[in-house]
Amino acid sequence: MQIQAIINFLETVAHPSLQEGYDNAGLLVGKGDSICTGIVVSLDVTEAVIDEAAASGANLIVAHHPLIFSGLKRISEQDPVGRAVICAIRKHIAVYAIHTNLDNIISGVNGRIAQLLGLTNLRVLEPKTGQLRKFFCFVPTAHLDPVRNALFSAGAGHIGLYDEAGFHVEGTGSFRAKQGANPFVGAKGHRHYEPECKLEVIYPVHLEQQMITALLEAHPYEEVAYDIVMLENTDKTFGSGLVGELPVAMAEQDFLALVKEKFKLALIRHTPLLGQPVKTVALCGGAGSFLISKALRVGAGFYITSDVKYHEFFGADGKIVIADIGHYESEQYTCDLLFERLQEKFLNFAVLKSVVETNPVKYFI
Repeated sequence: MQIQAIINFLETVAHPSLQEGYDNAGLLVGKGDSICTGIVVSLDVTEAVIDEAAASGANLIVAHHPLIFSGLKRISEQDPVGRAVICAIRKHIAVYAIHTNLDNIISGVNGRIAQLLGLTNLRVLEPKTGQLRKFFCFVPTAHLDPVRNALFSAGAGHIGLYDEAGFHVEGTGSFRAKQGANPFVGAKGHRHYEPECKLEVIYPVHLEQQMITALLEAHPYEEVAYDIVMLENTDKTFGSGLVGELPVAMAEQDFLALVKEKFKLALIRHTPLLGQPVKTVALCGGAGSFLISKALRVGAGFYITSDVKYHEFFGADGKIVIADIGHYESEQYTCDLLFERLQEKFLNFAVLKSVVETNPVKYFI
């Protein structure tokens, strides 16, 4: 099995188009056409993780955090990133990162945090814009259903809790087949009028290629007329952070104790408690201070995240409890998530979880 086959699967889980503009997800080191000998999943990529992969016989590391995050001006052994890149190349280890694209799906990093806390009724805290397209095509009336069904099967027509959503209107299409054409209907050299339907459906941008492929396979015409339009609508199924509800409201101290237990924390940095039962909880794995205002807006009693700066804690404004549980700590179960998805897909393939401790932050208690 080629490494590219594993990448193709991962990109059906969290497509690269869902990553943030500053991110650098994808294949960062190595060749997709190399035969994969095994996979190691990790949160970070360090020399120790690369050595671990090599020792296990694996030649692919699937990590959450990109090894190469911003542009490299030099690859040198004078810095840890350069050393890790050199180490991976020398040992023929490919490195693939699945970062903010995994953050931006409900079943991703934040979904695992919500699951650990027992939250239900999950919604995206800040839906992502620019992810929706509208697809228009023109179909002979007698072939409307096969084409429409093909587009639905390819993933089109999902709007919130509804699927197979579409619209069509009947009209008349015209064309003239030139020499060399093989028209489905009509005669060469003569204008032909055909009863047609204009069909339109909505779809997420990462499904675009399979939408076009499905259309061309199902459509009877030799040349298929279609249009793609970018939408400003937000897709509520993708985006940053999540908000959900506890099954039963909890006292603040009890909820903090639950968080501490589930994430194996030595401590939690938080704003003053409000003396109110906790029911609605917002969260964002990793650095999530940019969503404090969103958590306030949805009426959450608690916001679980990390990397909150001193002055950002003031954003709680006595209306919410902000709890900083640490970057590594908030994302530590991402390895479990990736391991489970890969193992489910590749039943007879070696998938291992890294046992290397990569957290650079330690606590003196």
